[in-house]
Amino acid sequence: MTNLSKLMKFTALALAWGCGLVHAQSYPNRPVKIVVPFAAGGPADNYARFMALRLGEELKQSFVIDNKPGAGSIIGTEFAAKSPADGYTLLMMSNTQTVNESLVPNKPFALMKDFVGIAPVNYSNLLLVVHPSVPVKSVAELVALAKSKPGKLNYASSGNGTPYHMAGELFKYMAGIDMTHVPYKGSSGARTDTVGGQVDLMFDAETTMAVMSREGKVRALAGTGLARSTNLPDMPTVAETVPKYEATIWLGLMAPKGTPAEVVNKLNAEVRKIVNNPDVKAAWAKQGAVPMSMTVSEFDQYLNADIAKWANIVKISGAKPD
Repeated sequence: MTNLSKLMKFTALALAWGCGLVHAQSYPNRPVKIVVPFAAGGPADNYARFMALRLGEELKQSFVIDNKPGAGSIIGTEFAAKSPADGYTLLMMSNTQTVNESLVPNKPFALMKDFVGIAPVNYSNLLLVVHPSVPVKSVAELVALAKSKPGKLNYASSGNGTPYHMAGELFKYMAGIDMTHVPYKGSSGARTDTVGGQVDLMFDAETTMAVMSREGKVRALAGTGLARSTNLPDMPTVAETVPKYEATIWLGLMAPKGTPAEVVNKLNAEVRKIVNNPDVKAAWAKQGAVPMSMTVSEFDQYLNADIAKWANIVKISGAKPD
């Protein structure tokens, strides 16, 4: 390589680095959209709005929520995947997306091919709740009832592949029972019909269902963590009846593949600053949510591991997209 060629290559690299630095320093200079592929009112929507508010305060720019529910999150996720990779369209995702990698193989996108991870946000346990008319007061009684009436009990979820769906399928498999899955377009509809008695039971986020349980709208039977929730210490776990059962919901932010690394790193730093704030940790603890803080590379490893985990569960449970 001639000296002139070396100089030109060095200049190009320097310009590219300089442009990236300028991009990161000026980002964001217009409103940023956070696509939430779930209905309003659920955990993903609620925490997306919280993060949008805090990111807006930190970065001095508007972060706006765009709810695009449907098809078990696929509609909104596809929209985000096909958006410009400029840092102005982000995706609030959950383990729904990692489940769908194996549950719905013919999607119009591939998570790790079409997106880059920014940062996780938090995780929370679920609650197994039944309508008060269901004549059970424990997980053991629910299992016995389901075994006496195969396929007669039905459980609601916020859609195929969502944590609520997979929690039900895993429960069916590990408890050796048969129940009918009733998917909705979002958690709000599933929750409303569970409270109304149109469906018998539901696995729902502790952050939203604990209040309804205290109000007597549903009967909470158990939490889905391996250990009892510090927020609900008197609530048994499913694992106390069905050994090793565990199901949680976690949330994170991603961006279309090709989004400048400088922007991804900047957003990662801001998200970690927010979730590590002592006041945020304390507020979320009261809701049953635990902050998650990872670097971009750590989150990438976490995503790949979660995809592999759920691929195995989809296989052994026989779960299918209804």
